[in-house]
Amino acid sequence: MKLTTKQILKVLYVLAWIIFIGLCVEAGGILFNTLYTIVINPIGAQNFWKGIDLSGLYNYDKGYYMAETMLMSIVSLIQAILFYFIVKVLHDKKLDMLQPFSAEVKQFISKASYLSMAIGLVSFLGIKHTERLLTHGVVMPDVQQVGFGGADVWIFMGIVLLVIVKVFERGIEIQAENDLTI
Repeated sequence: MKLTTKQILKVLYVLAWIIFIGLCVEAGGILFNTLYTIVINPIGAQNFWKGIDLSGLYNYDKGYYMAETMLMSIVSLIQAILFYFIVKVLHDKKLDMLQPFSAEVKQFISKASYLSMAIGLVSFLGIKHTERLLTHGVVMPDVQQVGFGGADVWIFMGIVLLVIVKVFERGIEIQAENDLTI
């Protein structure tokens, strides 16, 4: 059984929607739990989003608690935005296999690159913030649990995508030259 490019793109479209919805739920869950804990019930820090225990941080300082949860929210939100762009490019059918080098695809890859680097940088800030809190004796969950893991991978992916953008720029030039000669 051979899958066509069109079928693969449909599967990727469905997967991108599932991931996008999951990331939106995660970002909303983190924001809701932060506000719930700060405004309504401080015990919510014990069983934060996905069972994370941030009660040690909450008891240490509410400002640091807000900073940590806002960094978690920002990472989730940027990831959701990245997958929104993936869903959008697949929905709008901007991927033309007959003319693969287009300005729309180049723009999408460029946005994905910057968003990936932003995820990596905010995750890196989250890791450093968490490490600083650990040096003050605050009991903190692992950086993987709070969503800061893989900062270096996100930055690396962003750089790789920037290189691909440059390849697409050259491909667009060559494609335009070929169109003019025909």
